[in-house]
Amino acid sequence: MQITIGKKNIDLNFGVRFVRELDKLAGMEIEVQGIKQKFGMGLSVTLPALQQFDPATLSDVIYCAAWDNKPRPTQKAIDDYIDSDADLDKLFDEVLDELQKANAVKGTISRMAKNKKA
Repeated sequence: MQITIGKKNIDLNFGVRFVRELDKLAGMEIEVQGIKQKFGMGLSVTLPALQQFDPATLSDVIYCAAWDNKPRPTQKAIDDYIDSDADLDKLFDEVLDELQKANAVKGTISRMAKNKKA
């Protein structure tokens, strides 16, 4: 997927590296007896907010998916894009569609949807 911020085309990649970046931003950390352990969960925490059309979460998802761009767009640039240039309904739909196609995350999305129905 590609978006244009300013005059620069930004490639968005929703693979494993995206998941790792999302874990850094939204993952869980638990401390047991003074020892901190990091757990992923960034995707599981983020998806419900994204499905509720939360613009801050959309910005985070775009930032994490833009990991391979040189230079990577700043969070501020992405926020400004969402605030002014983007057709948000279309952008949310496109991002959610791409996530459902991405091999690294489609299983999680599918399982979360099944659990929601149960």
